[in-house]
Parts: sequence; structure tokens; C-alpha cells
Amino acid sequence: MPTLVKYSGDDEHHKGSSFCSMDSTRLLSVHDLYNRPYKRMRINDPYSLFSNKDKNPSIEILPDECLYEIFRRLSGSQTRSISACVSKHWLMVMSNVRNSELESNKVKVNNKSLDGDEQENDGYLTRSLEGKKATDTRLAAIAVGASARGGLGKLSVRGSNKVTRIGFLAIACSCPSLKVLSLWNVPLIGDESLVEISKECHLLESLDLSQCPLITNTGLASIAKNCPNLCSLTIESCKNVGNESLQAVARSCPNLQSISIKDCPLIKDEGITTLLSSSLVLTKVKLQSLDITDLSLAVMGCYGKSITNLALTSLRNVTQKGFWAMGNAKGLESLMSLTVISCYGVTDLSLEAIGHGCRVLKHMGLKKCCFVSDKGLVSFTKAACFLESLQLEECNRITQHGILGTLSNQNSKLKSFSLMKCMGIKDLDNQPVDFSESQSLRSLTIKNCIGFGNTNLAMIGKLCPHLHNLDLTGLDRINDTGLFELLKTCKVGLSKVNLTDCINLTDEVVMALAKIHGGTLEVLNLDGCRKIGDESLAAIAENCLFLKDLDVSKSCITDSGVSCLSSGDHMNLQVLSLSGCSRVSNESKNSLERLGKTLVGLNLQGCNSISSSVIESLVVNLWRCDILS
Repeated sequence: MPTLVKYSGDDEHHKGSSFCSMDSTRLLSVHDLYNRPYKRMRINDPYSLFSNKDKNPSIEILPDECLYEIFRRLSGSQTRSISACVSKHWLMVMSNVRNSELESNKVKVNNKSLDGDEQENDGYLTRSLEGKKATDTRLAAIAVGASARGGLGKLSVRGSNKVTRIGFLAIACSCPSLKVLSLWNVPLIGDESLVEISKECHLLESLDLSQCPLITNTGLASIAKNCPNLCSLTIESCKNVGNESLQAVARSCPNLQSISIKDCPLIKDEGITTLLSSSLVLTKVKLQSLDITDLSLAVMGCYGKSITNLALTSLRNVTQKGFWAMGNAKGLESLMSLTVISCYGVTDLSLEAIGHGCRVLKHMGLKKCCFVSDKGLVSFTKAACFLESLQLEECNRITQHGILGTLSNQNSKLKSFSLMKCMGIKDLDNQPVDFSESQSLRSLTIKNCIGFGNTNLAMIGKLCPHLHNLDLTGLDRINDTGLFELLKTCKVGLSKVNLTDCINLTDEVVMALAKIHGGTLEVLNLDGCRKIGDESLAAIAENCLFLKDLDVSKSCITDSGVSCLSSGDHMNLQVLSLSGCSRVSNESKNSLERLGKTLVGLNLQGCNSISSSVIESLVVNLWRCDILS
């Protein structure tokens, strides 16, 4: 025992201090006392006593400045990309090497890079990061990796609170080819990031900023100053962006073609008027939820000679005077498409002025414009002599008389007319006698207008005998009588028919549709027509030889109807929806397989009578068809 334990603590077989010198509060277990003796470690290299085993390799202890100088002298983008894979530290240092500081970009012989594998940075690549995947490290990896594969051209970052200035510094340094940048809901990105982008990415053409609260006029002014090729700018819900930004864009971006601004409280008339009066090639303008007045629309009417597409939404402070001035100025000489939503300044008077002032207008959309009545609608359609498409939604002062006056205009070139949720429409008591047929209308949509009935539908059939497309979604007041009258008066064959949720239609009218228009019908939607059954499918199989898309969801069809449909010798059906058809069962398996020879889409969702084993068999046998179950 004395030979194993020396109280002095200096024996070669025992490590530690003297037993007696230990703290009295420390307990020594029997296991510790009789522990296996330690042997002296052999030391081959006496200098290793003074070395630190945990020390990093020598290259890792180099300061960032030295690594920076080494990395910028590497030849070839592939080499730099491989080096960045060594560690996160190397990646972040490498990503801060500006493209202009690379030695391979400075030394050239005969206008060719000395590096044989160096590629052109033309910006072919597109990258998108969203949510948790969007971090500074990923941006740095994209920046370094993209330079070796043709260059980054488009970058989108959405919904991330982890991306900071560091990540965009990497993009700016390594991606001079960047042309399109989109930032949505990135709260930590501020002016510093845009300034860095503007310093290096001079080819930037499109900038989309949404919900970026830290971006102010400083960042956008820097983009405008250093990116003269900017042709598209979108600003949405950026509360610190104001008039100075638009004024800087007006001064420095002569190629701006598209501007979209939404919900920016600091942008007012001063910024909008400066931009509109200075941009000579501006073609697309979208203004929504802004604190602007009649002045902005008056300036637009005078100087918007190049504008072709205009959308105005929720401009609460713009009155009838503003819209009247915009049309009466007659400066919108190139305007072809106009959409106005929730603007109380649109009245009968201002709408007529727009019709007279916008002479080449082809598409007009009005939604929630509650002060437009039949008089204004008819006056507008007479004034806009080149109008081809008209969409009205939730314009509740429009009645059946406005529809009659619009469609019976002899000089009209209207090809498409759409009514949605217009509650002012009521069914006529008697059909009018004095009206003229529309020779141009090809597409008619009447959706969810609860007052629209059979008399109106029969009148529409006589007014529009040249229809190709018909959409009557949600008209629960029409039945077989009204639709049959329309089908008889159509002189040319219908190609697309949508009767979704027309709950009072039966097999009789579908059979008539198949017989009269089966030679031209390509798309038929009977979703929610609860009275439609097997007789309709039999008529479709017999007459609709060119039908490609059929939807009979939530109808009364059974296995017998599916069998009739599959027996059609010349059927070339590509999409079939049986969703919610509870009477279709496993017995339809063979019929579905026969139809599957041409199907590319089959919807069996809600078909509870079809077992999972049958569906699995269909998935295997119809391997070319996308099956929803």
C-alpha cells in the first residue's frame, strides 16, 4: 500500500496532489483509492509538451484580411466555388470578394481571360428562397455558386426574418449580372442592402419590394441613381417610402415601363405627378390604396400618352372630377386596358368622358363601382367604339335594361361580356320587341346574378346568336325552358359551356345541348347540377365527338352512365371529373380503364363507393393519367 500511494504526490505511478493535502470536504471512494495505476506517457517529441492539441490548422488562424487576398487571387470561378465549400467561415469571406476585385478579371490577354474555364456571367440562373430556407448563409452560397454557373439573373426572397444586410452584401459582391430582385415580407432588410445592390448590380431591370418597413427613400434613390436600366418597379406596403423615391426614379430611370404602387401612405400627389409627367415610355401603371387626389388623375390624363394598361383601385380621395378630367384631357391616346375597382369617383358622367377620351380602349373592367348605372354604361359603350371586352362585377345599379342597351348597339365591336354578382338585375316580365342582334359577341359570362331568370336568358339568346363560349355559373333561377331557347337561337356551335350550380337543369336540356351543339362542344361543366343523370352521359357519348373536358361532379350519375360514356366509339376525352358522385362504385373500374386510354386527368375525390384498392389499381393501370382521389 505505501508503494502504491505516496503521500507526497510525486510518484511516477500516481497523478494528482497529496492525499492529505486534499480538501476535507472531498470524499475519496474505494474505487478511486484502488483504481488501476496510471503509467507514464511516452513522449517522442519533447516539443509537443508546449503545443496545443486543440489548435486549428494553420490556415484557419489566418486573419480574414489574408484569406481575402488569397481568395481574390484564385483563378477560375469553379476554383473559388470549391474553396467556399471548405467551411462556413471561408464561404462568408469568399462571398465578400467583389467581382471587380478578382485578379482574374483584371489581367487579360487579347481581351480574353487567362483562366481557361472562366464563364460569362450573363445571368441565366434563377433562385428563390422562402421562409426558414432564406438565410444569410444560403444567400452567400448562392452568390458564390452562381458565379460559376452562368451568373445569377433573378433572385426572390420571401417571408424571412433571418436575412440581413450580410446576405445581400454577398449577393451584391458576387452577382453583378442580377437583373430581377424581389423582396416580399423581409423585415430586416433596409437601405444598406439596396445601396450595396445599387453599387454593384448596375444591370438591374426589375425591383419588387413588398412589406419591407426598413426601406426608405435613401435606398430607392440609390437604386434609381446607379441602375439606369430599371424598367419595372413595384412598391407595396412600404410605409417609409415617399415622394422623394418616385422623384429620384423620374430623374434617373428613363427606361421605366411599369410602375405598381400599393398601400404606401407617404406617397402622395407630388411623387405620382412628377413620375407621370417625366416618364416617356411608361406603359403599365397600377395605383392602389394611395392618398392621392384628382390632381394625379388629371396629370395622368394629360401626360400618359404611352400608357397602355392602367389599374386604379381603392382611390378614396379621387372624386368624379378626377376621373372626368382624366378622360376629358384626351392624353391617354394609347390606353387599351383599364380596370377600376372600388373607386367612388366613377360615375355615369366620368365613365362617358373616359369612353370619349380613350379612343383605342379595348378592355374595360369595373368592380364595386356603385355609382355607375344603366345610363352611364350605355353611353360608355357607344363612345368606346373599339371596345372588345367588358367586365362588370358588383355594380348593383346595372339592370337588365343596361345589358339590353349594351348588347344591342349596332356599332359595337364587343366580343366578350361578363356580369358577376350584379344584384340589380331582375328577370324581365316580357321580352322586348325592338332590339338589334349583336354581330360581334362571342363570349358571354353571367355569374351569380341571383335575379337573372328565364326571360332574360331567352332575350340574351336572341341578342347574341353568334356565341362560342357561355358561362352561366350560379344561376339557380333558370331552368330547361330558358336555356333551351338560347340553345335554339345560337347560329354557330357552342364550344365551351359552363353550367356550374345551375341546380334546376335536368337531363332534357343537356340532351338538347348535346344534339344541337355536339359537333363543336369541347368543354362542358355540369358541376353541382344535381338533377343531371345517366341519360345526359349517354347523349354526350353519342353526340359530342370533340369533347375534351367534362365535369359532372356532385350530380346523380351512376355506374350505368359511366359505362355509356366509355362505350362512345369516337370519344377523345382528356379530363373527366366525377368528384362527389357517390353512386359511382367499383363496378365502374373497367369503364374508367377504357376511358383512361385518352385521359390525362381524372378526379375521383368524394366518390366514397369506390374502394381504395380499385383506386390503386387505376393508378397503376392508368399511369399516364393524373388521378385525384
